Amino acid sequence: MKWSAKLGRFAGIDVYVHVTFLALLAYFAVVYWSRTGTVAGVLAGLTLIAALFLCVLLHEYGHALTARRYGIATKYITLLPIGGLAMLASMPRDPRQEILVALAGPAVNLAIAAVVYGLIGLTGQAGALLGIEPTRMGFLPTLLAANLMLAVFNLLPAFPMDGGRVLRALLSLRMDRVRATRVAATVGQALAVGLGLLGLAGNPFLILIAVFVWIGAGAEATAVAVDERLAHRPASCAMITRFEALGPRDPLARAIDLTLAGAQKDFPVLDGPRVVGVLTQIAVLRGLRDLGPDGLVADAMGPARTANITATLDDLLRDIEATDGGLVCILQGGRLAGLVDLDNIKEYLRIQAALDERGA
Repeated sequence: MKWSAKLGRFAGIDVYVHVTFLALLAYFAVVYWSRTGTVAGVLAGLTLIAALFLCVLLHEYGHALTARRYGIATKYITLLPIGGLAMLASMPRDPRQEILVALAGPAVNLAIAAVVYGLIGLTGQAGALLGIEPTRMGFLPTLLAANLMLAVFNLLPAFPMDGGRVLRALLSLRMDRVRATRVAATVGQALAVGLGLLGLAGNPFLILIAVFVWIGAGAEATAVAVDERLAHRPASCAMITRFEALGPRDPLARAIDLTLAGAQKDFPVLDGPRVVGVLTQIAVLRGLRDLGPDGLVADAMGPARTANITATLDDLLRDIEATDGGLVCILQGGRLAGLVDLDNIKEYLRIQAALDERGA
């Protein structure tokens, strides 16, 4: 994850924190210093911020672990100054499953709030719940208020919040997914305008949220339209059928010659008719550095990803995005029939868009 540091791997999911998170900590350090004037006060305040973002992380794990129940992996979770992001490989196609995945995050926050409320009762801090300024509230009351706010905020019917996904799923029960997403995105962008106008009254944070919601709603509508355009289209629609291949015993110099002679950057590696690996441009450069031009392709290649020629382009796109790009070798009858990468799919989409404009 670019501009992010890895915190660790929990429940099989990598967790990252974005570097801008440090700016948030610095801001709150200044706030708590101005409030308390002591190092102890700053440390207590930053401990509260860390606890709040732990709740955000648990919220994202609610989504991730619920999605896992339906066979959907989570590539990573990133903590950002404005919240968290669980990068799922995809959302469930079944609207009912999508509702459960979307609601799992807010449900975690409500569960945390219930536990904290119980602790407040046990510790006799119920009177602190009347406080209205987070920096002057106690630890537990602030934690309670924050989790309730997270739950309510995420249930707003706007992408990329959970409420937007719930709205889209409910609409999908009565209309096709593309139209449902378009309607939900329109609702989200209308809400973004409202938040932006409120922000102009003196709350810059609302303006930031409004921009985030506006962009997220548009991006979701575009992504679903792309997904539907690729659905039911076999790999043969977009695959490259004119390509060069290498053998495992070829020298790396052969890959350089082919790269300079054409536009191909990544090469399937064949041992007879069998696909045994893929030599990417990065692997070529690494191999030249470590092995020299006489080094063998077999010593530099990586594993090949393969798919049957009947695989649909939307499935291939999800597979490619889940593994940060790369080449997929398309097989027909066990033999290599073509290649598909992200650029091929994008080119196919551009061609289809041009044809649609012509027919409009």
